[in-house]
Amino acid sequence: MKRFLFLLLPALLLTSCYEGERNCADFKTGKFRFEYEINGQKKVTEFTRDDKFEIETFEGKIDTSTVRWINDCEYVLQKVNPKNTAESKGVHMKILNTKGNTYNFEFSIVGDTQKQKGTVTKL
Repeated sequence: MKRFLFLLLPALLLTSCYEGERNCADFKTGKFRFEYEINGQKKVTEFTRDDKFEIETFEGKIDTSTVRWINDCEYVLQKVNPKNTAESKGVHMKILNTKGNTYNFEFSIVGDTQKQKGTVTKL
């Protein structure tokens, strides 16, 4: 019985820490879609990301941000032409896990503790 418990404990610890697949390098560049809901209305943002820039299209408006990778799964977006002080703050993005052509991520304004989550699909 002691031997069983000795083997069971490490197995439980290892499986409780399992985060799933995390192939972030597959999502560093390409064309993507982010769908979400605001006040019951479906919104879609499409963006293209390369090594240096992310170009986003939302409701017919185009925005460009620089991309600075911190590591394979985290990067900071900084708007190229911010229109106000709020837009001049960077946005920290962190890929949490990947599966097929999608990834789950969390993001926040740099320095802010409030994080939001979403899912992106690579087109």
